[in-house]
Amino acid sequence: MPDGILGWILIGLVAGVLGKLIMPGKDPGGIIVTILIGIAGALLAGFVAPSLGIDLSTTFRSYAAATVGAIVLLAVYRLIMSRRT
Repeated sequence: MPDGILGWILIGLVAGVLGKLIMPGKDPGGIIVTILIGIAGALLAGFVAPSLGIDLSTTFRSYAAATVGAIVLLAVYRLIMSRRT
């Protein structure tokens, strides 16, 4: 996983953008929210992946896991918002 605040912002930006590209649709916010969703996805992946036995030692695996985490968060957001209306 990334080191330092700039590393988290970078992985958050990349993972958030990739997550929104993979799951297009109406989602909240602009670039800041995209970065925050990506960072939250990276944190989610950082906690869940080791418990599943997934090694995140390479950069590619970290970005892939963060992207999957961002996609999961976007899916949960859409599920919650669809039930609200």
